[in-house]
Amino acid sequence: MEKIRQYFPKLSQQQYDQLAMLGDLYREWNAKINVVSRKDIDNIYEHHVLHSMAIARFINFCPGTRILDFGTGGGFPGIPLAILFPDCSFKLIDGTGKKITVAKAVADAIGLKNCTPVQLRGEDEKEKFDFVVSRAVMPLPDLAKIVRKNIDKQKASSKPKGVQPSTGPKSNVLPNGIICLKGGNIESEIAPFRKIAETADISYWFHEEWFQEKHVVYVPL
Repeated sequence: MEKIRQYFPKLSQQQYDQLAMLGDLYREWNAKINVVSRKDIDNIYEHHVLHSMAIARFINFCPGTRILDFGTGGGFPGIPLAILFPDCSFKLIDGTGKKITVAKAVADAIGLKNCTPVQLRGEDEKEKFDFVVSRAVMPLPDLAKIVRKNIDKQKASSKPKGVQPSTGPKSNVLPNGIICLKGGNIESEIAPFRKIAETADISYWFHEEWFQEKHVVYVPL
């Protein structure tokens, strides 16, 4: 939590309280259902919560934005983002029922009202959203094929395209599309989208060694 307070110093007390509850909740649930590697559970805040919150450094979702978390697992990146953006709506989907059970329990325990976890395969999702977020679920071209149908074609603000810091004005400066968390060499994944994709190195915002070669990748659809 110290790192979260360092990197996000202007959250409300309720948001800090909700984030502070995540550690114990995920440790408790992970002992029953393995949603995070048991070798990695002690790094829940840096490797999972803070990692998810990198998307909030890439774009400040305006109130009313509809976001689909594709392949959420136990709730990443959807639950940390739902805490950060209480005026946006988040639908978290995963095909594995046990993982959705954890996401629902965690969301209920911290009082999230803007987050709906549902057991559902991405191919079966029919709703429209402004953005789809995902954390290393599958190669980007495969993901784009599945979720293209779910991106609302109405574009966002007409302001100039570019990365929007979390402290900026409350408007989506990016057209609707996919925002993914990726690691390692991503050149081959973004090759089909080279002319339209934007990437940002998470190490620019978060300086821990683990974030080296971690990226946010955005593709408008």
